[in-house]
Amino acid sequence: MATNDRVISGFQVNRPLLTGGVALTAIGTVLSATGTVMVCAALLAAGRNWVRGLDAPPAALAQRALREAKVASTAGWEAWRAEHSSPN
Repeated sequence: MATNDRVISGFQVNRPLLTGGVALTAIGTVLSATGTVMVCAALLAAGRNWVRGLDAPPAALAQRALREAKVASTAGWEAWRAEHSSPN
């Protein structure tokens, strides 16, 4: 058994290896979090630029799409009703 190993109820732990693993995991976590923040910032900036370049604000586009969907739905319903309510 090496001097850096500790035996706890038959479980032998190599402390330098464990310490190195913890340090590398911590460094990796910090790098990963930093990368995630950078990606989110880039996507947020791109999204803002895209919205600024639109002809109409997103809310107006959504209202227009909803209005068009209602008109199409009503037309479809009326066509279906006309087809199925006429006597054959």
